Amino acid sequence: MDISRIMQVLNVAELAAIAAADWNGRGDKRAADKAATEAMRNAFNEIDFSGRIVIGEGERDEAPMLYIGEEVGRGGEEIDIAVDPLEGTNLCAYNRANALTTIAIAPKGSLLFAPDTYMHKIAAGPACRGLVHIDASPEANVRAVATALDKPISEVNVCILLRDRHADLIKAVRATGARIRLIDDGDVFGAIATAVPGTGIDLYLGSGGAPEGVLAAAGLKAIGGIFMGKLGFELDSHGAEKRARAELTAGIDLDAPLTMDMLIRSDETAFIACGVTDGEMLDGVRIDDGSCTTSSIIMNSADKTVRFVKTVRRSDGGTIHF
Repeated sequence: MDISRIMQVLNVAELAAIAAADWNGRGDKRAADKAATEAMRNAFNEIDFSGRIVIGEGERDEAPMLYIGEEVGRGGEEIDIAVDPLEGTNLCAYNRANALTTIAIAPKGSLLFAPDTYMHKIAAGPACRGLVHIDASPEANVRAVATALDKPISEVNVCILLRDRHADLIKAVRATGARIRLIDDGDVFGAIATAVPGTGIDLYLGSGGAPEGVLAAAGLKAIGGIFMGKLGFELDSHGAEKRARAELTAGIDLDAPLTMDMLIRSDETAFIACGVTDGEMLDGVRIDDGSCTTSSIIMNSADKTVRFVKTVRRSDGGTIHF
């Protein structure tokens, strides 16, 4: 993916983050999500490309969401787009850590055209390649990570979304003696953090949104991490309907384990995230003396690079803070 195209999409993520940040701490997650989505859509439509949303937040009749199958841009290069305009809507609403805007882009046909349903997930860092598996038990995966990282099980830190459906999973992990970091939202961050030194997260387990799974896989592919998933229609109240649609569009065995290369079928993929609230990986949006500062990360599979980008937008009369 050309770097100039990536920078255009970075601008989209930044504008969405700025729009969402207006709602930081205001307790209205829907308004925050709507603001991010509208800013993202408007910015995409200013780019000379033919973008297709293959991973989005809903279906065509669920406006203002960027829906699966929506076309954006003014025409040109054909690319697939996966988005979560506001990863961690509750995190933004209550001004908690790690709310992000996230986007993945790849050549047309490269990203799994998946339904907006649940996905069972496992993610880990590069040292665990070939040692963990979505079908293995929590105990087996925790032990494999401990072996790969050469640390006692008592020092392995497993990230899990705090959801009622994870009660048995949490119990099983605790039975191994491993530590657990429970997060309220934001499982794109939780999965990618397994491959980022300094976050303290060694393994991600549990079920969450399929869109977030593809986004996490895009980032982990760029930085050498591991991701596997399985679609979880059984967790979705509209699972039968979504499964029927997926059978027409996804082009995969809907019951099989999905490897990272099945989810992301190109080495020309880029993952972009911009901080909305402060977190371990990125700072949140800051407004100061007429300037707006954003902090972003670009993970590029093509050249295996990770770039941290700080952007300052200065209004007339504003001051730049370095």
